[in-house]
Amino acid sequence: MSAAPRYLDTAALYAAISPVEAVGAIQDALLAGFDTGTDHVRSTEKLTQGDFLLMPSEVGPYAGIKIITISPENPGRGLARIQGLYVLFDSETLTPQLLMEGAALSNIRTPAVSLAATEDALLRATEPLNVVVFGAGPQGIDHLATLKAVLGSRRHISSVTFVVRTPRPIDVAEAAVVAAGSADAEAAVAEAGLIICATTARTPLFDSAAVRDDAVVIAVGSHEPDARELDSALMARAQVIVEDVPTALRESGDVILAIEEGVLSAERLLTMSDVICGRTELEADRPVVFKSSGMSWEDLAVASAISRAMSLTNDGGSAAND
Repeated sequence: MSAAPRYLDTAALYAAISPVEAVGAIQDALLAGFDTGTDHVRSTEKLTQGDFLLMPSEVGPYAGIKIITISPENPGRGLARIQGLYVLFDSETLTPQLLMEGAALSNIRTPAVSLAATEDALLRATEPLNVVVFGAGPQGIDHLATLKAVLGSRRHISSVTFVVRTPRPIDVAEAAVVAAGSADAEAAVAEAGLIICATTARTPLFDSAAVRDDAVVIAVGSHEPDARELDSALMARAQVIVEDVPTALRESGDVILAIEEGVLSAERLLTMSDVICGRTELEADRPVVFKSSGMSWEDLAVASAISRAMSLTNDGGSAAND
């Protein structure tokens, strides 16, 4: 009888993998030739008080599934809107290997995907980077932390502005907080070299007319065909990177609505695999948009890296003495 799988809570997950290692896990999966089109399609099941989100995947020696619940009323109850678990299996025997806190894994994985896709674009320039983050929830905070870790000393971050519906203090050193729709928010967008959108908005967050031609824009907040954070004008002038074209055409409202409005076509979409593997060269004089809706293989790539790191740690004593 196999032993019960170990459970990694939020603190254990953040201790098990660094932001740079998580970004590397995503990039390594694509550099090794993983075809995102072979990933299992995630599904949503309606519940009385919200939704189940089921995200299965299998890559090499590992299989896994994330089970997430989304309960819109939970914040009013003092509970998290998103909760869940991740189960990592051995793909040969299908034996459970690890249990992980699901929302925390999402908060590690999502910015890792964003920075894996846009690292090269962010390093095209060397001048100090002004950053605007729409949304001050876990995804916004973790995107900023991952950005700082990935850029390191290669590009200085000169300013960070969080744009929120109701300004409140945020535990981020030297970050400004401004109200959505304010003159301060508009000015920050116009100066930004990087704009991160991590909200629950269903309509565009800002007028893209002021967005710089060399800006990078990351949008991760929506994964429904009728919800968007970016306007069509930005999608029309930008190089648009997606995780997987069929997935984007099925789930990414920012892409779907721009196509429906006739300013974007599926043929113009770039895949993060082509960008990371060097098959596509980004232009320096147009904005780069990365639209992520989240895919199951990404959670598995990070979970697998955590499992491998734990195995090396557990074997480290004997290996060091060999």
